[in-house]
Amino acid sequence: MNVPTDLRYSKDHEWLRIEGDIAIIGITDFAQGELGDIVFVDIPTEGETMDAEEVFGSVEAVKTVSDLFLPVGGEIMEVNPDLDAAPETVNSDAYGAGWMVKIKMSDPSEAEALMDASAYAALIGA
Repeated sequence: MNVPTDLRYSKDHEWLRIEGDIAIIGITDFAQGELGDIVFVDIPTEGETMDAEEVFGSVEAVKTVSDLFLPVGGEIMEVNPDLDAAPETVNSDAYGAGWMVKIKMSDPSEAEALMDASAYAALIGA
């Protein structure tokens, strides 16, 4: 199971990469594996300011639909434009090209409450 050490993780299986006051967010390799083949990513919240743990979109796989939860609060600045045409990128590159949103964090200290790689690996039994 791939759990990069430079990311923070939520209990809802989202990852967060911090670049200044911007956070790039996606779902973990574990999450995409549990979901199976992803066929649609719906993120209608671009431009909105949301709180941590609010639903910012959903991922549809062949067998299920799963909500996406924001690990930290902030304004959704950008939605990954490539996921409309190629949602399966989340399966093949969850931590790279399969990112979902970029947000301007309202309170960067919220990220400190998220799990590091070892805590997330323990959560998923990796």
